[in-house]
Amino acid sequence: MGFVFLFRGGLLHQGDDISPEQMQQHMAKWQHWVADMTRQEIYISGEPLHDTGKIVSSGGVVSDGPFPEAKEMVAGYIAINVATMAEATEVAKDCPIYEYDGTVEVREILAEHGDGIDAGVEQELAAS
Repeated sequence: MGFVFLFRGGLLHQGDDISPEQMQQHMAKWQHWVADMTRQEIYISGEPLHDTGKIVSSGGVVSDGPFPEAKEMVAGYIAINVATMAEATEVAKDCPIYEYDGTVEVREILAEHGDGIDAGVEQELAAS
């Protein structure tokens, strides 16, 4: 099963209070955590996200986003492949984001490749 970690807050939203040395030490912890998941062959992908973006609503209304409070912005994501929510939650417990009051939201990915939306897109492409 696939799961995604959504990261909110943390070091990237601390402002200028962080020294370059603290940033480097913290990023080394993230690299170690991701390398550990890679060694366990559960890491799929992940990236940090820019802190600015746009929200597109019904009717094509575009507004600045995502959220006014930095602690609520999604700072990045990681997708992993483990069997259960309990396993995914255990992996999330080792995330370095907690050092700087960040949070990790753990969500199950509903459709594996070839099911759901992906299968519908493949069928539509085949028909055209």
